[in-house]
Amino acid sequence: MNTYTSEEVAALEILRGTGVNIVEAALVARAALEAGRYKVKRTLKCVALGAEELKRQEKTVSFEKAVEEALAARKDLRARTKCDYRYVLKRFMRRCEGLAQRSMRSIRTEECAAYIEQAFTTPSQRAKARRVLSAVFGTAVKRGWCSENPVQKVDVPVVKEQRIRILTPEEIEQLLSTARSYEGGSCLAAVGMMLYAGIRPHEVARLTWEQVDLKGGTISILPQHSKTGGARLVTIHKPLARLLAQFRKAKEARICPTRWVKHWHDLRHRAGWNNGTHRWQQDALRHTFASYHLRHFRSYNELQYEIGHRDTYLLRTRYVDMSGVRSTKRFWL
Repeated sequence: MNTYTSEEVAALEILRGTGVNIVEAALVARAALEAGRYKVKRTLKCVALGAEELKRQEKTVSFEKAVEEALAARKDLRARTKCDYRYVLKRFMRRCEGLAQRSMRSIRTEECAAYIEQAFTTPSQRAKARRVLSAVFGTAVKRGWCSENPVQKVDVPVVKEQRIRILTPEEIEQLLSTARSYEGGSCLAAVGMMLYAGIRPHEVARLTWEQVDLKGGTISILPQHSKTGGARLVTIHKPLARLLAQFRKAKEARICPTRWVKHWHDLRHRAGWNNGTHRWQQDALRHTFASYHLRHFRSYNELQYEIGHRDTYLLRTRYVDMSGVRSTKRFWL
């Protein structure tokens, strides 16, 4: 017959209802005592601190909730940037089954890489998706919802820069001719600014006629409207001045018509560019302007200022296409 000491009986009573037997309890106690250097008060402190740390580590939210928080934290970004974030993150949750409800702390690096490949197809898309996904995890780390950002260990997709062919004189004339007839010429001023001043499509969409100074010969790009966040004055050269002189609009009126993105797409399509044999390349007008500007005025520094780059590196390495420039006098006349 087994007999127990009063201490053993008390220990068994303490363990009653826990589902832990005395051997398991002894193993736990031994490990805790070792951590506390066999001092009871220190051991209890270790247990308390460990419980607090475990609670902190288990604190998390779903991916969907983290996305909401990440977007709220970036409410001051430009409207286009916020739109890009929303598009990328919605596509992640739409194409990656179960991702929306996954806890942030449970998502691993290899899963992030798989999600990026599953939701996006081209290297440039995946590079952007990686940046956006990393931003969400960055916010989650700050909020204590995960210990590290697993996206930082995902390899950055290699994006090969595609050569952008500048427009030929015939293509320029076709585009301008179409712009004159399309929707009563409502897009002509915007097309002229992109072609003869190198203004980006999304920059011109934010412009009003108040920023156009025909007498002074400049267009003012405000910091909040530019891609890089820097203000600049763009020169109105002769062909653009002649084109803009046709318009008489109120100062507060926008340069572009309502639903500009759709109109710009439809105008190009009507002018002969499509998704088949004659595809439109993004920034084709901006590259055309840069190439003709450099060939005519022969100044990287002046072009850098006009186009709004921080330095001349991109202009020198891949932006201009001297081989495609034909008759600069015809372009600037």
